[in-house]
This record gives sequence, structure tokens and C-alpha cells, in this order.
Amino acid sequence: MSVTTEPLARRLSVIGLWLLAINGMIGAGIFGLPAAVALSAGDFGPWLFLICALLIAPILLCFGELASAFSGTGGPVLYVGSAFGPYAGFQAGWAFYIARLTAFAANLSLMVTSIGYFWPAASGGHTHTLLLALLCAGMVWTNVAGARTAMASLGALTALKMLPLLALAMIGMIQFDEALPAALTPPDDLGAACLLAMYAFVGFESSVVPAGEARHPQRDLPRALLAALFVCALLYGLVQLAASHLLPALASSERPLIDVGDAWLGQPGALFMAFGIVASVGANLVGSMFSTPRVSYRLALDRQLPQWFGVVHRVYGTPSNSILFYGLAAFALAASGSFVWLAVMSVLTRLLLYLGCIAAMPAVRRRNSPQFHLRGGLLVPMIASAICLALLWQVQWRAYLATAALLAVGTLLYALAARNRVDTLPPRA
Repeated sequence: MSVTTEPLARRLSVIGLWLLAINGMIGAGIFGLPAAVALSAGDFGPWLFLICALLIAPILLCFGELASAFSGTGGPVLYVGSAFGPYAGFQAGWAFYIARLTAFAANLSLMVTSIGYFWPAASGGHTHTLLLALLCAGMVWTNVAGARTAMASLGALTALKMLPLLALAMIGMIQFDEALPAALTPPDDLGAACLLAMYAFVGFESSVVPAGEARHPQRDLPRALLAALFVCALLYGLVQLAASHLLPALASSERPLIDVGDAWLGQPGALFMAFGIVASVGANLVGSMFSTPRVSYRLALDRQLPQWFGVVHRVYGTPSNSILFYGLAAFALAASGSFVWLAVMSVLTRLLLYLGCIAAMPAVRRRNSPQFHLRGGLLVPMIASAICLALLWQVQWRAYLATAALLAVGTLLYALAARNRVDTLPPRA
């Protein structure tokens, strides 16, 4: 992998990295999962989220150690590439990019649809498309304008989306003693229930990509990851507890937290929760718009994509072309709806990415001396790998075929870039 010095400004603090991690985890999922969790686990639902936090912890700890070994932009691109070579690093970056782009397009569409709760015209037609374009343009400009502007927007959206979740968490704390005895019996199919709830915790990997813009990435990234996991585990468990208490028919709800809000405060409560969904998805989108273009920037810096992707804005010091391309691609996918079949594969590509990063750990330990070193040798990586393999076992074979096709496309792009590779830094805009 290239060790070229990066021109990006280092402005991200540990709080900024934590915002990226927690918004990668808390998107739209917690606003829709409570019903499915109640259906599969019943009163055991709050404990199910805590169990899933323990299951994701080994994977997150592995990423914490890997993040502490590097100070450059790229995350999985650097981890896998340093261990297995530039082609493997490129494929890791390509898999990450596709998974995040697809999720971004899906969440963007969901956000505009949620706005339709307040403004029915936004639910479809030209108004829907126009809102998609305006939201994409706004997020592109916010991120091109600099890390401080993006982090300020992300911080504000995080505070707004946390309001309804924290309100429910307070109710959950009040009801904890009363609900505890009824919530101690696990469901018959605990494994299937865990697989369902596990998806509320993925997405943390977005925070490791912009390490090249962090002030102290090797020290701050492990702290940010662990803090985000702790907050999410506690918040999810308490929200599930409150939702089960306020809405006895939670398992049959199609929009669970909106119905919970209605059962709690009537129409104002439903609007409060709908507002939370819009803010939550918005924060998730801003975080993704910040992190994912840094992958194509990293690949251009390593001369694995055209240098156009590596252009850094002269005034703002951000990878402006990569951000612009990501915004345009996300809008095209969200507006056309062609991203739906890719959404099914986003989880598969993410799990494969996790396995690739975990497999890179022995080589990274030998060559880079991580500042955050896990004890127990390979015990934690082996546990993390077993969890990933168990989840992969649930994926249908068609998703594997489609993912293989996407990786083949990545191979073609890599080969095309190799033909025009030159040993110069990407220019400034």
C-alpha cells in the first residue's frame, strides 16, 4: 500500500469520530426493528439487544486494534491491503463502497418517504425526485465545505434524533423493575432472533475510514468505537422495553415507534417520533456522505482509481470530486429504484469485509505495532470470525452469486486503472 503523505486537514476529534460511529449504527433500524424483535423474542427483546451488543463486540474490538495501527484515510482498504497486497485492498474498498452507497440510496429514499408523513406530496412523483436531488445537493455541499461544517451538521442531527429515543429510554428506565421478571425467558429460536437484531449494530466501520482527517486517530478511534457500542446497547434495550410497555400490540405494528408515540401522547407523540425518524436517517446519511467518499479518494491516492477521484479542494481541503461522484451516484440509485436488489447484498458484502479485516490482523500486528493491542493472542479475532461465519450461513446463495459479479466488476476497474497508472500525487482542484 502507498505510504504517500495525505493533503487532508486533520480536524476530527474523538467526539467527531464517535458521531460517525454512532450514526453508522443508529439509522432507521431502531425505529423499525422493535416490532420484529417483539414478534421473534417477546418480552425478552430488551435483553436480545444486549446479547447482540456482546456478539458484535469482538468484531468491533478487532476494528479498534486495526484502527490503532494506521493514521491514514481508507480504513478497510489499508487494513486488508497492508496484509494481502493492493489488489485485496482495492476489493475491500470496492465492497465497502458498494455496501455503503446502496444503503445510502435506500435511506435517502426512506427519509423522503418519511417526510411524506408531514407533506403527502413528498411520497411520490416529481416532488419526491426533487427532494431527493435537493437533499443530495445539500449534503454534497456540506461535506465539500469542510469537516467542521459536516461535523456541525452531524452533531445537530444527532441531538435531534436522540430526543425521541432518549424520551423512550427514560420511560424504559422507569418500567425496568416492573418488566424485569417477565423478560427473563429467552425465545425458542434465540439464534434467529439474534440474527435479526444484530443488524442494528452494524455500520460502525464508517468511522474508521476518515482516519486521515483525525487529530489522533490511533488513540481516539478505539475509544470512539467502544463508546458508541456502549451507548447503542443501553439505548436499544431501554427503547425496546418502553415500546413493549406503551404498545402491547407492538409485534403487529407496521411503523412501531410512530405507533408507540401515538399510544404515549396521541397525535403529537406520533409526530414527535416521525420527526425522530427523519432526523435519524438524516444523520446516518450525513455520516455516510462524509466517510464513504474517502474510500474512493484513498483508492485514487494509491493509484487504483483514476486520479480525478483524488482531487482535493484548494480552499476547503476535502476530497471534493469523490464527494460529488458519491452524491450523484446515490441520487441516481435512489431516484431510479434500481438499488433494491443491491440492498439485499449490502449485509453480505459487509460481513465479507469484516472477515477480510479480521484475517489481516496477524500481519498488521507484525508490521504496524497497534497502539490498542487485544490480549489473548488470536482468541478475540477467532471469536469475531466465528460470529461472521455464523451470520453468513444465513445468506442465500443468490446473494453470493451477485456479490461475486460485483467483485468481478471491481477487478475490471482495477485493471483499467492499472493501465493508466502514473506515479504522481492527485492534483488539487
